[in-house]
Amino acid sequence: MFDTCALLFGQNLLHISQGFIVTEDEQATFFNIRVKMFVLIWSILLCLVTASSADPGASAMTELQCFFGFCISLSEGEITADAGLCAVIHCSFTFAPDFEVSSAAWYKCNQSEIACREIFHSKKNKVQLHFRGRVSLLEPDLNQRNCSIIINDLDQSDSGTYQLRVNGSRNKGPYEFTFKPKASVSVKALTQKPTVEVPALTEGQQTTLTCTAPGLCSGSDPIITWTWRRSAEDDSYITGNITTTHGRNSSLTFTPSAKHHSTEVTCKVNFRGNKSTQETVTLNVTYVKEMKMTENISVKERDTLNLTCSIDSFPPALVMWQKPFGKNVQNVIEVNLQNDTELLNRTETTIQVDTGSATVIIYNVTAEHSGQYICTVEYINNTLMGKVDVKVIYMREPVITGDRRVKRGDVLNLTCSFDSFPPSVIIWAKLGPSGTNTNLQNDTGSATLVIHDMTADDSGQYMCTGQYQGKTSTAYVDITVFLLPEILKSSGCVSWSEVLTCVCVSEGLPLPTITWPLLDKHTEYSGTYTVSKYTINRTITVKVKELSSTDVQCVSTNEYGEAVENLIIRTSEKSFAQENGGFSAILLTVTVVSLIVNILLIVCLIFLWNSRKKLKQNQEDQTYLTLSKRDISPDVVAQQVSASVD
Repeated sequence: MFDTCALLFGQNLLHISQGFIVTEDEQATFFNIRVKMFVLIWSILLCLVTASSADPGASAMTELQCFFGFCISLSEGEITADAGLCAVIHCSFTFAPDFEVSSAAWYKCNQSEIACREIFHSKKNKVQLHFRGRVSLLEPDLNQRNCSIIINDLDQSDSGTYQLRVNGSRNKGPYEFTFKPKASVSVKALTQKPTVEVPALTEGQQTTLTCTAPGLCSGSDPIITWTWRRSAEDDSYITGNITTTHGRNSSLTFTPSAKHHSTEVTCKVNFRGNKSTQETVTLNVTYVKEMKMTENISVKERDTLNLTCSIDSFPPALVMWQKPFGKNVQNVIEVNLQNDTELLNRTETTIQVDTGSATVIIYNVTAEHSGQYICTVEYINNTLMGKVDVKVIYMREPVITGDRRVKRGDVLNLTCSFDSFPPSVIIWAKLGPSGTNTNLQNDTGSATLVIHDMTADDSGQYMCTGQYQGKTSTAYVDITVFLLPEILKSSGCVSWSEVLTCVCVSEGLPLPTITWPLLDKHTEYSGTYTVSKYTINRTITVKVKELSSTDVQCVSTNEYGEAVENLIIRTSEKSFAQENGGFSAILLTVTVVSLIVNILLIVCLIFLWNSRKKLKQNQEDQTYLTLSKRDISPDVVAQQVSASVD
């Protein structure tokens, strides 16, 4: 306890000396000195009296420290603050019951804590110039025992220790008491940043940004400015409606648009003494622009198809390409389709999915890639859709469909299709004997040739020509007009002078051959061929005594059919001539001619061999041939005759 009193004695002695050092009042009197000495003596006596009852565990470094009835409570630890802002020294005190407070003063001590200078006095306006106007009591009424002060517009030179002195009267005499405990303040460079509040931004909807200066207090209102900078641009001031409230808050009201997206907005706060801080935020504006996509395009077959669909928006939209080959849509991601078979084997295909922009690349384009492609954009809760028509320019060889062989009198119907894009011009023509063409029909894409009541003259080669972008492609078809064999009524048989003569007249195209089943049973006979256009006339002569039947069968055959006729044998030349109109005269003529033909057979064969290539289809001349089974088969001759007519 003695040590504690000695410490108190030393502290009060120091207070007395500080009364002379710190106090800058030039009117200090000797009376003040006597008062302080009196306090010192009483402190010694108090220690002596209370030494036996003191708490050995008491400490002078507790939060509440008392000296001679005066107690003070200061902020614990070092008070740190940023330059330009403020610092609050929390302080409360109590004093002896006979002490009346009149004023309080705060001092800032140097590093040695020996020399302290007054920075604030509750009654005096004259304080240190550097602190003038920056220091004030939080509670002006000292009777509230609140001695807290606030120091505004801090400077790093404000770092140090601060001490309180209370002035008043005791026992009706002036009295002042300086508290030994000091508050430590450390001022560092300004690091706190303003707070910028940014609500959700939507294009076209007015909004307000708020900037709050850092710190709880500041002696002077800071200057708050707003600037922004777009990418690759310098800072520029915003021209929106700016409002500043209470000196520490500023608001910026404007209507955002797509151009404001990704813009950096900076709130800068300038404090007294060229101290400033700032905060930068990046604006995210919700917006969406129109879709941009490749317009209707044409691409040549085997080239590369390249389709792009994009949309400028925030947040980024999901872009999806589709090519529907069927009714439903199946999502299958294909970035670059290089396998055409894979594409064509799908019923539907989503070709590419991406954000912001999607591209379709198809190599070796074929006609099957033609059609409508759909770009779908999913943006927030909205779906946008665009379509593009792709036309593949291509050409195929012409294809002719229809019957190549037509019965005489029927209708020829041929269709020439030329698969191409754009559609080709198709021309039908018939090649003439001299190689000349006769145009019959023309159309685009597909042309049908129709000829009614076909005749043998309509047989021949037809040509289909497709004209496509300066190119020509041709297809040919051979048309044959045919006629089924038909045995005419002028056919018949007559028995005369023990000789049977039969004539079978038949039409057909190609020219038919005539056979006699009775020739299989007879070893000797003679006959004649007569050919005229589509008609063949065959006559045979057989001895009557070898005939074992009253009927003779004539069979006319070509590649399209067969005609059979049973010819009745007439024994009366007169009756037969009456029914057949001069057929007897024909038989007589044939009999005479057959004798001559037998002699000239070899000459005729040589003549026919050399001239068959010169005979034409429309030849009207008649050729007479006489046969002998002993010399040559009648069927072989018929074939030669038919070949010569063709």
